Amino acid sequence: MSAAREVRARLRRGAYLLPSLFTIGNIFLGFAATIHALNGHFVRAGAYLLLASVLDFLDGKIARMMGTESDFGREFDSLADVLTFGMAPALAAWAWGLSDLRRAGWLVPLFYVVCTATRLARFNVQTGRTDTRWFVGLPSPAAAGTVASFLLVGVEPDWRPWFMGAMAAGLVALGVLMVSNFRYWSLKSIDLGARWSYRIALPIAAVVLLLAFWPELFFPGFAVLYVVSGPLLWLFGRVSSSERADATQKLPPDRP
Repeated sequence: MSAAREVRARLRRGAYLLPSLFTIGNIFLGFAATIHALNGHFVRAGAYLLLASVLDFLDGKIARMMGTESDFGREFDSLADVLTFGMAPALAAWAWGLSDLRRAGWLVPLFYVVCTATRLARFNVQTGRTDTRWFVGLPSPAAAGTVASFLLVGVEPDWRPWFMGAMAAGLVALGVLMVSNFRYWSLKSIDLGARWSYRIALPIAAVVLLLAFWPELFFPGFAVLYVVSGPLLWLFGRVSSSERADATQKLPPDRP
């Protein structure tokens, strides 16, 4: 029995270590993305950032499934996210072309990094106080994935003067959305063990086909849709509330 208990204890320690290994992989990919971006390999840098977003999702999912969430793991993950989803995409954007904007070329990426750190600090403070179906503010992996998706497009040099201003404005907008109070749908709410309707097969097939044949459209399109979903949900909520208030005012008064 003692040997069996020792084996279970080792397995338990390994289960606690597994999410941290994913976080270490996250840091590695962020560092590799930075090195490739500084060497001018922007498509590779974008691919590494997208892969890091997948690992970030998996480490949290695995920790919740195995019941191995801890304060250390949460803080370790946040520090890794500042590097991978804050510093790495900012430096990639700077190396891609924002460095030509002189002072604004480094002030804009710096603003993005500060917003990323602020967003992650707020997330740690709010853990356990918010609805897990939603994120408050744009998640940092989604913001970094948006930058990465445009790096993957491989913009031609002739487009760069126009696209450079769009990249700078995009970094500012992503930073503001990260520290905003807009709600974003959380992938944590996906139940992989639940039964899905056959009707979901058609949109999944459409997404797979788009990814297979037009990846240069899929990644930026999906990223932009998710980024604007927060402000759109807020806008729809305000319109719905206004319509309900108007309908209530038009109701005839109750008679005794």
